[in-house]
Amino acid sequence: MSSRKNGPDDDAGPAALAAASFAQAFAQLRDELRAEHSPSSIAVALSGGLDSMVLLHLAHQAASAAGLPLFAFHVHHGLSPNADAWRAHCADAAAALGVPFDHRDVMVEKGRSGLEAAARKRRYAALGEMCRAHGVDLLLTAHHLDDQAETVLLQLMRGSGPAGLSGMDASNRAPGLLGDERLVMARPLLAVARAELEAFAAAQQIAWVEDESNSDPRYARNALRRQVMPVLAQAFPGFQRRIARSGAHAQSAQRLLDELAGQDLAACLVGEGLDLARLRNFSRDRVNNLLRHWFSVRRLGMPSTAWLEQMVAQLLSAREDAQPLVSHPEVDARRYRDRLYLVPKQKDLAGLRDPDDEGIIVKHAQAFRWNGEPSIAFPDYGGVLHFDVADTGLQPDWLRGRPLEIDFRKGGERLKLAPNRPTRGLKQLFQAANVPVWERSRLPIVSTGFDLLFAAGLGMDCRHVEQGEGRIALRWQAL
Repeated sequence: MSSRKNGPDDDAGPAALAAASFAQAFAQLRDELRAEHSPSSIAVALSGGLDSMVLLHLAHQAASAAGLPLFAFHVHHGLSPNADAWRAHCADAAAALGVPFDHRDVMVEKGRSGLEAAARKRRYAALGEMCRAHGVDLLLTAHHLDDQAETVLLQLMRGSGPAGLSGMDASNRAPGLLGDERLVMARPLLAVARAELEAFAAAQQIAWVEDESNSDPRYARNALRRQVMPVLAQAFPGFQRRIARSGAHAQSAQRLLDELAGQDLAACLVGEGLDLARLRNFSRDRVNNLLRHWFSVRRLGMPSTAWLEQMVAQLLSAREDAQPLVSHPEVDARRYRDRLYLVPKQKDLAGLRDPDDEGIIVKHAQAFRWNGEPSIAFPDYGGVLHFDVADTGLQPDWLRGRPLEIDFRKGGERLKLAPNRPTRGLKQLFQAANVPVWERSRLPIVSTGFDLLFAAGLGMDCRHVEQGEGRIALRWQAL
């Protein structure tokens, strides 16, 4: 994005400043995207408010000049009695410019993060859906300079670090919100003040709607906009640009931290886990920086400082044979053989206990027959048992004639994986295969009578395996 030094001529009127700043941002955006893939079509997220209505007109001019198709997308949240009128206003405005219009109606239910966060999640998901439906690969939103200043101030009030204080990017991909890796979301008005948008709207006689919820002081952003920002404007005229400049400095600092974290992650990541022996050589700040980056790479919700401190304290200092667990809303942080793992949350399986911890198994085995199906689903065991045709495996006619059972191990089961290997207990085999403890208790076994045929995560007992065309190999797929 343009800086104040290199931006549009300050001597120009506010309306001209808005147009010139957008043109500069749009040209820079196309240059940046051209290195990867030039956008084939563009869409504007159109709410009907001042900023999105100005964006629609500016984008229409730019798209026409560039020969690019332009769409206008609206999301109807149903939270206001005026929502139908806003949708009609957006449809009429797009039609007046000859811009194809589409909309989605969404239902918003208040989640743990509040109504605003829930509405935002639904809105972006609907925008992403419309982009895919119309083949759009560049979505423009109308966030402007005042929004950027509010975002940085809100993050400051929340005690955020450099990542939060960086504010909004001029452009980025947000697959978690939009549901598409290829879709770019850009904010070409990020250097334009609201006063300049108002001047442009007045000069072009652009009508817009007002969302009554924007005056509700119960929302933090509204309280900041209505009560704090006017006082700052009186004491520090033009403070929005200075706050945005501080955000840009925080972005630069965060890029350096990300670069360091990427190097540290490459040095410490072994398979799916972090080598804690290497991690212990880092300072606590460097450890926290690495862990936050790891969460970001895994696309997980960013942990709080307090949660990070708890995790580091428990997982780094626990005794060597301990199996500590620190629970996060999306994953469990676990340690195994001095490595740190982020394990996805898994649904509870009825009656599941870990025999290595001498728990009690209350779930009974499930009897079944194989009648030649390629796979059988076992929801109570959390997966699907596949019967793959192979050159080495069970004789199919023999398998069809046997009563079978699937169960979780209860302790004491033994398996012979190969003719030249001894029969060993499953616990020993899991240890040798480096299967973490928390995975073992969710890996079922398949038997016939007293004979164990298969243990998920390990393989089949070789005493029932033959070579020959059309044999059946068992394979477990966890869901």
